[in-house]
Amino acid sequence: MLAYDFMRTAFAASGVVALLAGLVGYFLVLRNQTFAGHALAHVGFTGATGAIMVGIAPLWGLVGFTLAAGLAMGALGERLSARDVAIGMTLSLALGFGLLFLHFYTAFATQATALLFGNVLGVDPESLLSLVVLSALSLAVLAAVSRPLLFASLQPELAEARGVPVRRVSVIFLGIVAVAVSEASQIVGVLLVFTLMVGPAAAARNLSPRFGVGVALSAALALAEAWGGLVLAWQTDWPVSFWITALSAAAYGLSFAPMAARASRALSRRRAASAGPGGAPAPRASA
Repeated sequence: MLAYDFMRTAFAASGVVALLAGLVGYFLVLRNQTFAGHALAHVGFTGATGAIMVGIAPLWGLVGFTLAAGLAMGALGERLSARDVAIGMTLSLALGFGLLFLHFYTAFATQATALLFGNVLGVDPESLLSLVVLSALSLAVLAAVSRPLLFASLQPELAEARGVPVRRVSVIFLGIVAVAVSEASQIVGVLLVFTLMVGPAAAARNLSPRFGVGVALSAALALAEAWGGLVLAWQTDWPVSFWITALSAAAYGLSFAPMAARASRALSRRRAASAGPGGAPAPRASA
């Protein structure tokens, strides 16, 4: 499998993107902004098809449009959260423009399919270099804002009272999300961005309430799903995106098992405490 250049490139590209998506996705789930990732992917589709139409690489159209949309969403902040209908119409319009661009250039139907569902096996060395550079820049910025970002995510009112620039941190974070969405779209497509951006992070949150452990688990799960999808696709000749999606769903489903076990043990302890010594019901205190 690794004797082929395109497979080595695919493993490298999916590894770089999975690590970025897992780390950024954890903050996305922590801040309850998973819808932002989905929305940015839709906007990115329009940017990618527009880039194809003018003859430049789809990745730069994706990055340009998602970055502009992410910064705008961060600047609007709470004013955007109560406008679901307007957001939905804007996303539909974005997809409509993407379809229009493809209508004018039907010769690029194969690229459109790759944009929608991903094509990690089609990543060339030049694109891999772009993914590595963008990931390194995004991770550097994320590391720089991680402390105020965590504070603003857990206690936004207190963070603002302590002088943390909550709005600026939000804008920067959504800019990072935009880049991560653009990169994840190269692997699983704009329609399946949730697979790498949200699935591993949500499973990690179920497995551990601790921040450090959760972040590490999210990145590890994203990496395992991306590489596991490549191996299974090689063995079965089924689409890579399908296997990554299936593994992500399986990990998320299995992540509920420890939660159920902890809840069962807590219930057993409460029942044992209420039963009292020898299994008899504990006497109630008199008023």
